[in-house]
Amino acid sequence: MSDERPHPQQVVKFAFYKVDRTFRGQPEEERSAARKELAELLLEWRERFPMLRTYSTVGMRGDCDFLIWSATKTLEEVSALETAIRQSTIGRWLDTPFSYLAMTKRSQYEDRIGDKREKLQVKPGRAKYLFVYPFVKTRAWYMLPFEERQAMMDVHIEVGHRFPTVKLNTTYSFGLDDQEFVVAFETDHPEHFLDLVMQLREARSSEYTLRDTPIFSCIAGEPLSVLEAAG
Repeated sequence: MSDERPHPQQVVKFAFYKVDRTFRGQPEEERSAARKELAELLLEWRERFPMLRTYSTVGMRGDCDFLIWSATKTLEEVSALETAIRQSTIGRWLDTPFSYLAMTKRSQYEDRIGDKREKLQVKPGRAKYLFVYPFVKTRAWYMLPFEERQAMMDVHIEVGHRFPTVKLNTTYSFGLDDQEFVVAFETDHPEHFLDLVMQLREARSSEYTLRDTPIFSCIAGEPLSVLEAAG
């Protein structure tokens, strides 16, 4: 697809990092310098990317410490950012236990009561919390007539509109990664997101969910504060 489009699709990356426990055994002066180096690097890349956000997962999960959520134009830029992170001082202590690659795309299902604009650009708000998970539908879902799928999605969409404090960002991974979608919900109210997910479980479309885990609860923060929390 040509970049001459007025609003080209974006490549979106959710990279979850774990700091090796041996890093905490290093002298504090060295750890502080390494954290500041990576924080400054991420701020530099934030200027180059259309979108780059950092989130802490410390205390939320035991298998990762922070998330870098980014959106850019090409796969090469995603790779270049990851290369820069690995080559930083702290990079030798970082593992990536979870990594999800996706792209923006116009949904094939019509939102009859909401925003009709193409969502080809990731434009996060300033919510405190982000809830992320990969998502896979069953093959049986795709065998259903489109009209039947649209009818079920109408209910799904209507449930979502009951929670205006929760913003959904849907990205697509077909052929790019193991999942089919990555969904990211922004909100200042985790309790609203909890209620939203419970109500979505009652929608008939949930019968066709093959996988929607792992789920990551993330707390927004500037790069340095996120890295300080991680170790």
